[in-house]
Amino acid sequence: MENTRKYPVGIQTFSEIIGDRYVYVDKTDLVWQLAHYAKYIFLSRPRRFGKSLLSSTLNSYFSGERELFEGLKIMNLEQEWAQYPVIHLDLSTAKGCRSVSALEDRLKFIIRNYRNRYSVSNELTPGSQLASIIERANIEAQRQVVVIIDEYDAPLLDVLHQDESLAEFRAVMQEFYQVLKPAEPQIKFCFITGITKFSQLSIFSTINNLTNVTMDVRFGNICGITEQELVTTLKEDIGLLAESYEMTWDEMHQKLKQKYDGYRFTEVPIEIYNPFSLIKAFQQGKVGNFWFESGTPTFLIRQMKHFGTDIMSLDSMEVSADAFDKPTEAMEDALPLLYQSGYLTIKDYDRETEAYTLGIPNGEVRIGYTQGLLPAYIGLRSSDVQMGFAMKFWRALKKGDIDQAMRDMQAYLAGIPYVEGFKEKLKDVANKEGFYEYTMYLIFSMLNVYARTQVKCAGGRVDMVVWMSDAIYVFELKVNDTAENALKQIDDKSYAIPYTTDGRRVVKVGVSMNADTRMVENWRISVYPK
Repeated sequence: MENTRKYPVGIQTFSEIIGDRYVYVDKTDLVWQLAHYAKYIFLSRPRRFGKSLLSSTLNSYFSGERELFEGLKIMNLEQEWAQYPVIHLDLSTAKGCRSVSALEDRLKFIIRNYRNRYSVSNELTPGSQLASIIERANIEAQRQVVVIIDEYDAPLLDVLHQDESLAEFRAVMQEFYQVLKPAEPQIKFCFITGITKFSQLSIFSTINNLTNVTMDVRFGNICGITEQELVTTLKEDIGLLAESYEMTWDEMHQKLKQKYDGYRFTEVPIEIYNPFSLIKAFQQGKVGNFWFESGTPTFLIRQMKHFGTDIMSLDSMEVSADAFDKPTEAMEDALPLLYQSGYLTIKDYDRETEAYTLGIPNGEVRIGYTQGLLPAYIGLRSSDVQMGFAMKFWRALKKGDIDQAMRDMQAYLAGIPYVEGFKEKLKDVANKEGFYEYTMYLIFSMLNVYARTQVKCAGGRVDMVVWMSDAIYVFELKVNDTAENALKQIDDKSYAIPYTTDGRRVVKVGVSMNADTRMVENWRISVYPK
């Protein structure tokens, strides 16, 4: 069947999506609720998650463009359709400015159309220009003004932890944003969105009435696509993609779920699909890793290296809300940025302890961040792993031939060098398992195989557990010791027992590593309960 559906990949303007009849998942009931929830609202979501489309939809709603909303959920809620002057600013183009003067010039350029529309002098500071625009728009329309600021944090992402530059840039942005508070009588609604959470005591120091709805359950699915939306609005699209793969509808549904689902932004378990990747898959007729087409953001890799992030701890972390939702400039590790950027998400919440479990959202993120981290942490390009090793290793695992897989691993690890910095980091654990756990974890993740290291159990900590579709592998790594002793430790400490009720084969693997050569020397395999 020929696919004649139009998918809005790269289109973030609500009026264009509706006017040109692109596929649209109706969020307008939530848009209406957001518009009537509070006067000043802040929302954080990862990149490519629909923040710009949400901003554009708010723009059309407050502009009174009723005809665009015909047939949508909002028509059952809105009665007046009043028209307000809207100031809609996209600060994404202010990213990468190298100096304060360049940043000020860029802000002036962003607001130039409004400045010209309301005859505001370009000699004023960016904040003074914005204040004058709001005032004159209010006077001319005899109505309050709506202010929408998208990608508010873009100018600051590249200067995180560059103390002098961050302070200077933040001062410029504070001057720009602080005019929103005294303009409160002239403002009907103010919406600010971005990736990161900068504290109100810095950029938004004077906006003490800014309501943060980032983790509010009422708006947990305002960006992204829910399971219900996927199987109703996009049901036809799953079928079309299934045909191209010669799969059943259910098989394709599960493939998409594994690849793009798994995001959660509230205590309540509402799981969200990545909207960009899902729509791109339908458009391309291919289930790919689209979120990372532009690569892992350099600012994120820089922050992870700055804080010495242990990447093996990211798959299951139990933390308080303060640990991952704290202001970005108050970070003591990369966890808040990893969460706010979408590399980690909420997996569970314990109401009694008020503890959150964070983890990697889905297969796409697991592969994508591994591709970005391989060069930074191990010194390997992802293409080297894929072409030189991955396919053979993957085929052996799929066949259940762990012995052949380990032979492939042995040959491959023999050629991996230390990289500067990583060698220094691991010099104190040269006779421990750190380097090997890092390397094996990244390689498994690169293959989209779910692996966890240092897994707690009653007998202690398992070095690594790997989940395949038909088997669970329990690894114990020994450096300058025998594989027999590694296998014996698995048995003595009952590492495999927690997995025996899963229904899959449980395979115990004891591995011996040589600290001098950093190579796999030998291994022993036993299928539970033998």
